[in-house]
Amino acid sequence: MKFLSNNKALVALAALYIIYVLIDILHWKQGLPMNPQNLRNILSQTSYTGIIAVGMTLVIIGGGIDLSVGSLMGLLGVLSILALNKPSGEPLQTIAAIVVAIGAGALIGFANGVIITWGKIAPFVATLAGLVGFRSLALALTDARSLTATSKEVFPGLAQGGIPIPGAFDAAGRPLLAQWPIFICIAVAAVGSWILNRSVYGRRLIAVGANETAAIYSGIRANQIRVISYTFLGLCTGIVAVLQGSRLTGADPASLGQNVELDAIAAVVIGGTSLSGGKGQVWATVVGVLILGLIGNMLTISNINNNWQGCVKGVIILLAVLIQRGQKSTS
Repeated sequence: MKFLSNNKALVALAALYIIYVLIDILHWKQGLPMNPQNLRNILSQTSYTGIIAVGMTLVIIGGGIDLSVGSLMGLLGVLSILALNKPSGEPLQTIAAIVVAIGAGALIGFANGVIITWGKIAPFVATLAGLVGFRSLALALTDARSLTATSKEVFPGLAQGGIPIPGAFDAAGRPLLAQWPIFICIAVAAVGSWILNRSVYGRRLIAVGANETAAIYSGIRANQIRVISYTFLGLCTGIVAVLQGSRLTGADPASLGQNVELDAIAAVVIGGTSLSGGKGQVWATVVGVLILGLIGNMLTISNINNNWQGCVKGVIILLAVLIQRGQKSTS
């Protein structure tokens, strides 16, 4: 019982996967739950949300929230492609795109943190302004037109390349690749977990989220702690902007990153992180991302209209919050 209590997200993922297998056996018999390509696709598709969700976990544990990451991703994607398309040749083009996206993301995340902490503006309000402003800036920089990457090999390889999976092949008989975003997501999650569980900063972040006043009285600089979490989230957003630009070989300022903030927050909540701060785990957020990805895949193969996915995610978020509230009331 203690294992079930401490690992609710993992148990939910296992139960959901069993349901997935049973539905497939009883109705479609496509073997999708055990198909290496389908499983690879789920991991690859969820890795982008997973990277941002890791950063969002730290922000929410610290007592904040960021609604702007989707629009920021669109802006950073545009900036990275603009930098990429400068006539400098490969691999300098790709290096420039990476540096611009990640550097600008970290800088804007830092600015968000400063506005929220020292500016004394509620995180919801400050990042809501970013949600509107960053998308508008991306559209203005491109005259609302899509950008196409001029790099045809090195830049696309960031998201489309990978390591062959032994004994696995795609429908065309080619070796099936475990793509780089999967490994990058694992690396970011490992770093985020170490920061939260093994570093002095992580302990201070949890203290600030749990009780900011008590943390300040104990000598913790709460403002600095929160600014660092927003900076890390901005860095994660920059990484995803580059990877998505690589996957799509370009950037559409109107759609790139759209609703990513909702998926990231949903994954964090499903993973058990408290929206009031002070409690959460990065690994549980990763499980939450996988749950959302599995649900999306199940809806797709069931030929259910994609427009219902947002409704399903909304219901899941409400259930996760209600479960958290029930746990607090009984503790």
